[in-house]
Formats: sequence, C-alpha cells, structure tokens
Amino acid sequence: MYQPPHHREDDLSTQHQLIRAHPLGLLITAGDGGLIANPVPFHLNTALSPKGTLQAHVARANGQWREIADGAPVLVVFQGADTYITPSWYATKRETGKVVPTWNYAIVQVRGSARIIDDPAWLRTQIGALTGENESDRAEPWAVEDAPPEFIAAQMKGIIGIEIDIETIDGKWKVSQNRPLADRQGVAEGLGAIDRTEAAEMADLVRRYSK
Repeated sequence: MYQPPHHREDDLSTQHQLIRAHPLGLLITAGDGGLIANPVPFHLNTALSPKGTLQAHVARANGQWREIADGAPVLVVFQGADTYITPSWYATKRETGKVVPTWNYAIVQVRGSARIIDDPAWLRTQIGALTGENESDRAEPWAVEDAPPEFIAAQMKGIIGIEIDIETIDGKWKVSQNRPLADRQGVAEGLGAIDRTEAAEMADLVRRYSK
C-alpha cells in the first residue's frame, strides 16, 4: 500500500479500533483458481498473538476456503470512513485557486498466515463473539442462544472457520494532514454540515489529526 509518511498510522490500538468499528473485511487470497476476494465479517482476538488474530467463518459453498492451505498467505482489507473532499472547502481556493478535489479515507491492511478450522466448538465460540460485539449497543441484544439449538446446529453445518494470525498490519489515515491548517478547518466544517454518518466520522478524524 502506498503510504506517504504523513498518512501512516502505526499505532496498533488505533488500527485495532478501526477493525472493530468496521469488521467487514475484504478477504483476498491467491490459489490455483487465481485471485479471489470476498467480504467477510471478522472478530479480532488480541489474546492469541502479538498483533492479534482474525477469526471468521464462511459458507462451505464459498469455494474460497478451499484455496487456503494451512499457512497460506492472505490479505485482508478493512475500509473505515471515506468521503469525497471538494476544493470549495479550502481557504486556499479563495486565496490562489490552486486546488483540486481529493478523497479522504482511513484503511487498515492485514497480512498473515491463514488456516481452516472445521470444528463445531470453535465455530460456536466465533459466532458468539462476533454476534456479541455487534449486538452490544442494542437495548435488547440478540444472542445465539435465543434461537433453537437444533436450528443453530443445522446452520453451523453449512459454514467453516478461518483463522489468521496477523503478521503485518498497515494503517493509512488520509485525512487532510498535508493541507494548511485553514484548509483542514474548512474540510472539517464542510463535512460537519453534511447529514451523513461517514461525513461526521471523517470530520472528527480531520479535527483529531490536525492537533
């Protein structure tokens, strides 16, 4: 990934925070069938390896898992907030006119060795952890135990687990750090006026990385 120094984010806890906030990762593998990419929701377990371990499950009908031999290298991309940035928000536009549009985003790329796990107990734990994380902010969270056990057991027969120990993790926060302070303030104000969650999230990132 192209990473100018001012856009690098090397803090592991910040990288992990983005993965947890945006757990739908793009799983990319290269096997006999060539390059394959599928969006997969991941649970991040930080207790199993120094940089964390990604745990997921996919449908058995999804042939990508068959391309993953034990120890196969994989790439997972987690996309955080992203938004178009108009030059109209820049103070520089009014001063010189020498500005162009751009796109702001926060992204994490993970590389590691994957393994396939075909174990009902592991799958049940992974499903519970993933569900618990995503239901936690609801007033009445749904839990796997809310469904009949025989139904869950039948559903689990149709999935298989994937576990990835993170070997390298790269973060890129392109949030207007290369612009003058007045331009960054203009971007934050412009985004703040947009009634959209991603715009508000990006406005907060621009302000935080301006400090």
